[in-house]
Parts: sequence; C-alpha cells; structure tokens
Amino acid sequence: MQLGDARSGKLADNIAGFGRALRRAGVRVDAARIALAQQAAVLVGVDRKPDLSAALESVMVSREQDRIVFRELFEVYFRNPEVANKLLAQLLPSAETRAEPARRRPRVQEALSPQRAFGQNAPRKQEEEVRFDAAMTASNLQRLKHADFAGLTGGEYRLVERLAREVALPVPQVASRRTRPGLRGARMHWGGVMRAASRTGGEIVQLRHLQRRVQPLPLLVLVDVSGSMERYARLLLAFLHAATRQVAGLRSRREVFAFGTHLTDLTPAFRLSDTDEMLAAASALIDDFAGGTQLGASLATLRERHARCLVGRRTLVLLISDGLDTGEPEALAAQLQWLRRRSRRLLWLNPLLRFDGYQPLARGAGVLHRHAHGMLAVHNLSKLEELAASIAELMRQ
Repeated sequence: MQLGDARSGKLADNIAGFGRALRRAGVRVDAARIALAQQAAVLVGVDRKPDLSAALESVMVSREQDRIVFRELFEVYFRNPEVANKLLAQLLPSAETRAEPARRRPRVQEALSPQRAFGQNAPRKQEEEVRFDAAMTASNLQRLKHADFAGLTGGEYRLVERLAREVALPVPQVASRRTRPGLRGARMHWGGVMRAASRTGGEIVQLRHLQRRVQPLPLLVLVDVSGSMERYARLLLAFLHAATRQVAGLRSRREVFAFGTHLTDLTPAFRLSDTDEMLAAASALIDDFAGGTQLGASLATLRERHARCLVGRRTLVLLISDGLDTGEPEALAAQLQWLRRRSRRLLWLNPLLRFDGYQPLARGAGVLHRHAHGMLAVHNLSKLEELAASIAELMRQ
C-alpha cells in the first residue's frame, strides 16, 4: 500500500494532521511518534479501521488516561474524507453537525474547535491573534507558571488546567505494621531460613529477616467549593485527581470530599481513570457549588458518617480553603481539634497566600491557623510544583 505523496495531502498528511489534533487535546505526540504512526499504517494497511486504530494507538499513546481521548478523536477524525480534510485545515464543518456526536469530552472538543489553518492567505486581525497554543514559547510558559489562577482568561485557564495535570504529588511514605522478607530487619524470618536450609542439605547459608513494608500515607482531601473558591476548585480537583492516581495504584487509601454549605463525598468520582469524566461526575454530585462555607458543620458530618477514613492517626489531611468560614468559630475549633487528634498531619492549603503580608484575620481563618500543622500556598502552577517538597518538609518537622 502506498501512502501517496505528502505534497498532495493523502494519508500521510492526514496522520500528521491527526497527530496535531491529538497534541491540541493534551496528548503527548511529537514528530517521532507521528513518523512511527505512518510506518504502522503501512504495516497494517487501511482495509480494516479497527486494525488501523489499534496500530496508531500503540505508537501515539503512552498514558492510560489518553486512550479514551484518542479513540473518540480517531472516530471523529477518520469518519469520512471530506470531514478529515476540513479538520486537517483546522476548520470545523458547520453543515455536517448532524453526523457529530451529541457530547464529547472537553479535550476532544477543544482539539476540534475552529482555528485558522497554517499558511492561510487571509489577513489576520490583531485581536484575533492566537496568544496561546500547545507550542508555547518559554517566556509565556514561565509567565503562566507564576500567574494567579483567579486572574486567568478562559483560554489560559484551560491551558493551565491541562498543565496542572502533569504536576506530580508524591505522598510521603512511612513504614507500615506489615512485614516482608528481606536482608535486614529486627526480627528473624525463621520460616524462610528453614526453607533455604532444606535446599542446602540442612546447612544455614544465609539468615533471613523480616523488615517492615513501606507504603504511602493514607490521604484525606477536603476541597472548599464556595463562591470565593470558584476559580480554584475545578483546577485543584483536576490536579489532585491526576497527581494522586499513583497513590491509589499503590493501594493506599484516598478519600476526597467537597464542602460548602454541606459535605459531599467525591471518592466515587475520583475512582474514575479519566480526569474529564471525574470532573463531570463531581459536578453532578456537588449541589452547593459557589455557595457559602460551613466548614464546622461539614467536619461534623465527616465525624459522624465518615470517621473510618481516618486510619490509625496515620492519615495526611489536605484542607484546601481560603478560611472565609461563615459558621461559629467555637464549633469549627472543636471539630478541628478532633480532626487533628485523628490525623498524622493537618495541612491547610490556602490560595490567599498569594498576597504579600497575608494574615489570617477572619474568624474561620484564625481558627484554622491555630489548629493546622502548616499553611501552604496553592494559587499558581509554581506553588503546585513546590507542594510535594513543602509537604515533605512539614512531615520532617
């Protein structure tokens, strides 16, 4: 099978355009992967669409969370030649909307959004100039890393949300009560010693020990979804879902709750592998978004219904809020005392630390400041990148 001359815009060009669409959707695709995709298309042919899709997916996708986005975008992109050619020119057809699916994931919708084709001769107005794209300059990326989430435009907010999903948050690890065979340890592993001796004629060649297993701390996340936290809640939920996925893979407990006027359990939504699906499920669960803040009442609900999520005073609690609580300070203080006693560390992640000289003068902020083990900033990308190191430092203290 011949792919045709790239100058005439046949399948090779279509695969290159498909790679650019994947890149706009947040999938890590470079020129080397696009070249491998073209070679894979030559090997499997284009007779069967499922075979071509599987071949391209095997070389263009390296992360599990990108597979659903790849498959949905592949179905749209290669539906028919006319639509493919228009998408290759980065123009979304308007007369064929009846053939489009009713709902798509936000990353796929953004990748297929109308944009001007490269090299088009039509003049571009100054106000229509694209300020941010997937191929960003270093200066723009550096500026966005230090830009406050509350001051971003719509396009910048979507881009920063995508970048926040790449930030890692390794949770501190501690020695658990369970043991495993090893070369070092305070206790002898006599069963292993006897089994090894049976293979050497009864002679003990090596002494085996039992050493304690190492596992991440159980994690409890409380996210404020009140009106003052509206610009931070969605982005921080996306960040936490992607950053703590590895923790869940190590079989460590991860409990997530949202609180406004009442407590909402988001743990079922966080079990979803795709971040966009998690955000959609969380939006359906939260019915007090952009309302008031009743942290004391929410913690009382946590104590009454979900106290088992605090495991043996080993749980790391991340409380994300600006501290503008409207409840009674005495009730909040009582619940925070209970939460502090049941957890290993209670860390307050406060976006208001973006202001120089910030002081927790509000009643709820003052109570949080007295009971939290530490207060950290989470108002921009650079602070999210420093979060793991800051948590490790507080754990050592």
